[in-house]
Amino acid sequence: MEHADVLIVGGGPAGASCAWNLRRAGMDVAVLDQAQFPRDKVCAGWITPAVLKTLEIDAEDYGREHVIQPIRRFRVGLIGAAAKAAADIDYAETVSYGIRRREFDDYLLARSGARLFTGEPVRSLRREAGEWLVNDCLGAPMLVGAGGHACPVARELGAHPGGEPVVVAQEIEFLLPEGERAACGVQGEQPELYFCRDLAGYGWCFRKGDYLNIGLGRDDRQGLAAHVEDFLAFLRRERGVPEPPGRFHGHAYLLHGQGKRNLIADGVLLVGDAAGLAHPNSGEGIRPAVESGLLAAQTIVAAQGDYHRQRLAPYLDRLRMRFGRGISVAAVIPARVRIPLARRLFNYPGLVRRVVLDQGFLHAKQPALTPVQIAES
Repeated sequence: MEHADVLIVGGGPAGASCAWNLRRAGMDVAVLDQAQFPRDKVCAGWITPAVLKTLEIDAEDYGREHVIQPIRRFRVGLIGAAAKAAADIDYAETVSYGIRRREFDDYLLARSGARLFTGEPVRSLRREAGEWLVNDCLGAPMLVGAGGHACPVARELGAHPGGEPVVVAQEIEFLLPEGERAACGVQGEQPELYFCRDLAGYGWCFRKGDYLNIGLGRDDRQGLAAHVEDFLAFLRRERGVPEPPGRFHGHAYLLHGQGKRNLIADGVLLVGDAAGLAHPNSGEGIRPAVESGLLAAQTIVAAQGDYHRQRLAPYLDRLRMRFGRGISVAAVIPARVRIPLARRLFNYPGLVRRVVLDQGFLHAKQPALTPVQIAES
């Protein structure tokens, strides 16, 4: 039997960030994940400078051994419309970075300093005499669920992933064949976002050096494969994107404010996608994952070993203060006006920049969560 002060189920950005902050406070932390790292993850894979600041990562230093693509521009349009109708938004400075999730997640987990149990799925989970026991071989008085939308810890707290209003996505990332790189019109510094005409989802095409990431997500399960196929045909026709060499991988997640999950109980709390914290207007989940992991760690440290529910309740207050209520722009727009609105929006690049990019993807007005703020929260 292995014992730790805190056991984290899930080694993605939420779990790794939580472990990193707990280890800096001197706690013994174990992280269990069913995958072996590095592993692929369905995600467009971009992070803002605020994420790097919060995690105390120097972009230049990280880029010596990993892909980190500076982003200074975006192209935003509608699927099916001519590419020339898309809005080109130029920021003239680096406002985001493209990363490969298999590299980024592996880096965060390795530097966390936690004891790692990878390639190990949760086969059993129970609470006994004030301690959580996983697989009858790992025990800790405090458990953190960081295993994504279908996290077994979230299920233990009553979540039913199959019956929630989730976003579903499909994605693929592949190395561009050398002979097709010049013909591909997608540029590294300019990710391309194309929205479905009903505003119920969007597709992305993002070049990171010689890698190309293509995906599409929608807030309904019906017809996702057909939407992806239409999007691919659009990219091939308008942007010279080659046929992907493999199959797309699927993923589901909750938008913040749409889930009804219990996030805390005696000796346990949820972070990241397990808590349903993806940004409601874009589905972006890396920053909420990282920040929730750090806030969870601060809550755990402040509890000083007393992990009853009331001692963990400040975590909920911190989440509300940081992420708000989680209401998406599309949710308050009647369906009958979404299509004409979508057709007109992209005629106004300034509006696209403020509403779609600054608010939905870049969180431009929200400062980084610094270590000082974490300590004071």
